[in-house]
Amino acid sequence: MSFIDGYHHLTLSVDGAQEDHDFYTGLLGLKSIKKTVLFDGQLPIYHLYYGNETGDPSTVITTFPFRKLGVYGKRGSNQTKIIQLSIPRGSSDFWLNRLGESGVDAHRVERFGMTRVSLLHPCGVPHELVETSAIEDGRSPIVAPGISADHGIKGIYGVGIAVFDKSSMDDFLTIGLKIDLRGSEAGAMMFGLPSTGPGGVIEVLHEPKSRQGTWTLAGGTIHHLAVNTVTQERQSALKAHLEGLGFTDVSEQKDRNYFKSCYVRSPGGALFELAFSYGRGWAKDEPEDQIGQTLQFPEWFADREPEMRAGLEELSW
Repeated sequence: MSFIDGYHHLTLSVDGAQEDHDFYTGLLGLKSIKKTVLFDGQLPIYHLYYGNETGDPSTVITTFPFRKLGVYGKRGSNQTKIIQLSIPRGSSDFWLNRLGESGVDAHRVERFGMTRVSLLHPCGVPHELVETSAIEDGRSPIVAPGISADHGIKGIYGVGIAVFDKSSMDDFLTIGLKIDLRGSEAGAMMFGLPSTGPGGVIEVLHEPKSRQGTWTLAGGTIHHLAVNTVTQERQSALKAHLEGLGFTDVSEQKDRNYFKSCYVRSPGGALFELAFSYGRGWAKDEPEDQIGQTLQFPEWFADREPEMRAGLEELSW
């Protein structure tokens, strides 16, 4: 039995909230699907969500902006390094022109036979826009002003994880998560997530001489990748499977209001989340046709809302 059905979301910590919002919704054309705050701890930090119009799993990118707190991390090895998004085959020229006209340094690269547009988020986190055919990825592109269906981002393609030791990550992915190895190239390995839909990949990049990357929530770093278990039963089964193999650093389930999650630190350092959406999802606290429009606070922060609002950046959405 497969525990996983593609990606659920990817999460990174960034610098400024406004530039992050403008990058994903303005430049890349994603939709704002939820504005809320970090549920863990006491510090007032936005938690911003972007994706397609309905916030479907496999399209969602989430961010924690840390500029007001001034907390920043180190990018390095033993850490997820690259956010990869799928774009239609043949659209890389469009994105190179669009990014260049916006003053974003971007260039074309090839890896595993896939054409990619490489660029940096304003906080410095590497991103790649990866060309995929309609057969490889049948999701509808996200249309936005200046971005047609011929060019729009479809959702998550995958991630690149930098590691000191490839063999330990190979075991974790193939034995622990039951993800198949698809191939290797120049010190990198590509794994394909099992999926009934668009799927996705994990690229393990061997970087034994890089410095150790930050694992905590800190601006300028990728925090975790979330695979989609779809149901409570499959999440529980995968958690038990990992613990049975000796991966005891698996968290208890956490309720994220719109989905439920467990976390496990991989031997290669990258943090994995096992997630599934439940209930009304993003429409739990907003009308379905108005998700991502209003700042939402979970009920356990209701008595602290004025204090938290005062501690957040003032933004123009």
